Amino acid sequence: MLTIFAVVQVLFLFSLLVTLWFLAQKVNLIPPRRKAGGTGSKPPIIMFYPVLNELEETMRTTFTGMSRAPYPRNLLRVVAIPNHDDVATVASLRRLQKEFPFLEIQAVPPTSDHSWRAVFSSWDNNPKAYWWHAGKRTGETALPPKKTRQLIWAMYNVAGNHPDALLSYIDADSIVPVDYFETAAQGIKDYDVIQFTNITGNLTSSWASAFFAMDHIAWDSTLYKHMTADGHHPYYVLGKGLFFRVADLLEVGGFHPWLTIEDPEIGMRMWTNGYRLGVVESPLVEEVPATFRQGITQRKRWMAGFFQSLGGPLVQMGMPLSKRIRARLNFVPCLSLALNPIGLVIGVWAIVGAFTSANPFIDGPLMVLSLTNIVLAVLVISYGQFRAWKMTGPVLPEKRDRLRYLLRVNPLFLMVFWLWWSIPLAIGFSMFLRDTGLVWERTEKTDANRGLLRGGGSSSQESAALNAVGSVPSMSSAGVRGPAK
Repeated sequence: MLTIFAVVQVLFLFSLLVTLWFLAQKVNLIPPRRKAGGTGSKPPIIMFYPVLNELEETMRTTFTGMSRAPYPRNLLRVVAIPNHDDVATVASLRRLQKEFPFLEIQAVPPTSDHSWRAVFSSWDNNPKAYWWHAGKRTGETALPPKKTRQLIWAMYNVAGNHPDALLSYIDADSIVPVDYFETAAQGIKDYDVIQFTNITGNLTSSWASAFFAMDHIAWDSTLYKHMTADGHHPYYVLGKGLFFRVADLLEVGGFHPWLTIEDPEIGMRMWTNGYRLGVVESPLVEEVPATFRQGITQRKRWMAGFFQSLGGPLVQMGMPLSKRIRARLNFVPCLSLALNPIGLVIGVWAIVGAFTSANPFIDGPLMVLSLTNIVLAVLVISYGQFRAWKMTGPVLPEKRDRLRYLLRVNPLFLMVFWLWWSIPLAIGFSMFLRDTGLVWERTEKTDANRGLLRGGGSSSQESAALNAVGSVPSMSSAGVRGPAK
């Protein structure tokens, strides 16, 4: 028992120290650019919108938000890239084109179509597309049907002839901030990859959404920005709300099609090839699952993608051993979620026993270790609660609403939720071992954030729209318009 206790406490300390180490890293932030226009040339931007079986209302909310993000109309293309056989989504997009004339639609054909030759020919001549040249899927053209495949086809067939452009993509439910395009155009002058942080708009719609929103606050909006580390740490990207140069993506071989999610691997491959990350704290607003069952569906895929990316791909992309070790630290805070509540509870139990029992369970060095862990855990959890108060402001502008949210995600309830994380972690690891999860298993979107932009919400929601995504009273008066062909 004493050995088990010691092992748990040592692992608990390690996870806490990794978190504190991240928080100590330098942050490369890009200041939001709130005003449209300005001097200097701007790059062309191509925004991809990969969708699958989406509700028309969800997509309408996203395009409404996008129309409020000004950029010169001759420099911006917004291109929806549904699969060719997703008939219902294509029909919805056709209807939405009447409301949003800036929208283009490029249906992604099957990999047997001749247009895929642009992809395979490029990979033939690019050793950085390592999955094409080595391994059990060498030269395999039947790429799995998912978001990554859509992005691959569109990058080579739509963006490939515009290497000087910036490439961005968002999920079906994303609401971009008003400074989205302008800030990226400015930030790309100093950094090679631009990543906007994420917050959740439907964080009070259910108990599950409250805790899932806390995940994004703790990681996407808190720890993630420290990965920038002045270019010294291998980073990953968040899968939405980011910008690359098209030429840079082509140079590294584009997206890896044989991983469950593309986010970890493409970020680390960009870093390995010398591309620096800058983070913007003007967040996208997204929708999280409303039930724990849907959360498992989503998060098990995330976990599988990380397990897949942190093994062989790091070697194949050319990352040295010391940096591979650092890259794997990115996953430690998530891996330790199921362990940390156990470590904290038994540590408190042992300390209480040491002061109340004539025969204490621990003493000496183990007591010091437990006390240290408790103090560090209280500091980390307190900081997380502070960040939750701060980062929910854009979507919960009333202090009483934020206080209710914090009561819902209090530390005791959070520890129970962290134990829940053992389920997607275990399933994701199993998916990694069995090499499954390659087909897109979408997370259901319900247009939960429409009140932020299109009415139908509470007065606080209406106010939140101004804080979360901004407003531009007259885009034409600023000399620019919203997205257009």
